[in-house]
Amino acid sequence: MPTQTARQRRLDAKVAYDAYLATCPSRQLLTTLSDKWVVLVLSALHDRPARYSDLRRRIAGISQKMLTQTLRGLERDGLVTRTVIATVPVTVTYEITSLGVSLHNVVAQLKSWAEGNMRSVTAARLVYDAAVGKV
Repeated sequence: MPTQTARQRRLDAKVAYDAYLATCPSRQLLTTLSDKWVVLVLSALHDRPARYSDLRRRIAGISQKMLTQTLRGLERDGLVTRTVIATVPVTVTYEITSLGVSLHNVVAQLKSWAEGNMRSVTAARLVYDAAVGKV
């Protein structure tokens, strides 16, 4: 590999993580992060560490499969830690990491925006559906 200047290295690094490029690995991360369950799990864990059953009760409508899949993905990406405590039965606790907290600061705004603007979105949907004859 030929020697690069500092400018070339900066340009290469900038291009390496450009989500507009089809081959960018950040696209896979964006797909993960845009999942509604990720937002809700991070929000639930932001308050305090929680056991699996606590999360399942708190997040209405999430299936066991989706909660497990979401927690594993968040753990893999370094956003959540899983701690197993040797008790009978075994106790497993999930906790948000510092990287997860930094993401929570972003997704909490998205969650708040969705909750605060749902009436306006619902009204816009009704107008749109009426205009295209979807009533």
